[in-house]
Amino acid sequence: MGLPRVVFRVCETNDCPKYQYGDAFTVSGVAIMMETAGDSSFVCTTAVYSNQSRDNCEILYGDLVKILIKYERADQIPDCLISCSGCVGTIRLEHSTTHPLTLEHDDLRKQHKDLAPILNRISKFPFFRNISPKNLSEILQSAELQEYKKDEIVLRKGDPGENLYIVVNGQVNVLNETGISISPLEEGEVFGEMSLICDQEVGSTIQASQAVQILSIHREHFQFIMDKYPSLHRYFNRLLAKRLARSNQIRSDEYASGMIGKLEEIPPEALFQTLHANAKTGILTITEVPHGTARFSMRQGALIKASYAGFKGKHAFFKILREKKGRFKFNPGLPSEDFDVPEIGYFMKLLMEGLQHMDELDDELDDELDK
Repeated sequence: MGLPRVVFRVCETNDCPKYQYGDAFTVSGVAIMMETAGDSSFVCTTAVYSNQSRDNCEILYGDLVKILIKYERADQIPDCLISCSGCVGTIRLEHSTTHPLTLEHDDLRKQHKDLAPILNRISKFPFFRNISPKNLSEILQSAELQEYKKDEIVLRKGDPGENLYIVVNGQVNVLNETGISISPLEEGEVFGEMSLICDQEVGSTIQASQAVQILSIHREHFQFIMDKYPSLHRYFNRLLAKRLARSNQIRSDEYASGMIGKLEEIPPEALFQTLHANAKTGILTITEVPHGTARFSMRQGALIKASYAGFKGKHAFFKILREKKGRFKFNPGLPSEDFDVPEIGYFMKLLMEGLQHMDELDDELDDELDK
């Protein structure tokens, strides 16, 4: 009869120089505390086997020996997650008799090589949590992993609803009609479901707030999934209620953040810096200034449109920086046609250039007065 044994598999990696997702380690042995005639002794017999043709890692093997010592026998180790002590990178390993990281999950990795590095993460998402590995394989056959860059539009309001989207890595923002983010969606969250369930056009614009990976499932396969798993109807009902509550609160906070005031109280350069630092999206209107009304559009703190005194772009921005008196009002939100308007320029560089123009004009005025 051999020593009791269990298997640990790598379920997460973070720059580990030796091991990859799915690598397996068999741990066998016993750790016994013995007492005889008033003396005590500790006996530990542990072996760690790996089927990977890679260099051994003493740090990881030491961590696996510690877990066996803790539970005395390999077959007494409960379902658990452990992290290695780490060197230049780290990994997490899982021992489970019930979790989808089984031979069925190995088959999934072979069938979906592009999803292999993130398969364990996907299986734990709320949407997939109650779906067996066999059925998960059936669903993933119709899924596509897509990548989007920061600020890239994933879905636009009014588009036909074609897919269910699941955020695998990163974050996206739900934008309202004026371009304000009313709700962030992070790893494991879904969007696009309402247009599929209600057979309507997309109701909100979705924009990547950072580099993001998204899993998409086409409407035909989504309908098949919904028919096969009635429990998902309850999932989406709870999701809708939660999302409405969250977006309403965020929308309320955004609309309450409108600003009004006088340039005598906050000069233009400080006003623009405040909007930039707080990543505001909206339109700044300045009135009662010498050359008529000035209007500036900001998107997440970046200047995208400017008009004043017959000037457009950065020249209008430079011009308004010279004004000392006037009234301003900031209204959150942008029209949809401004969602993709390019920035006039890097904001801090524009501001420094504008302030330099002001200094040069002041020097010219001083020279005139000295004559």
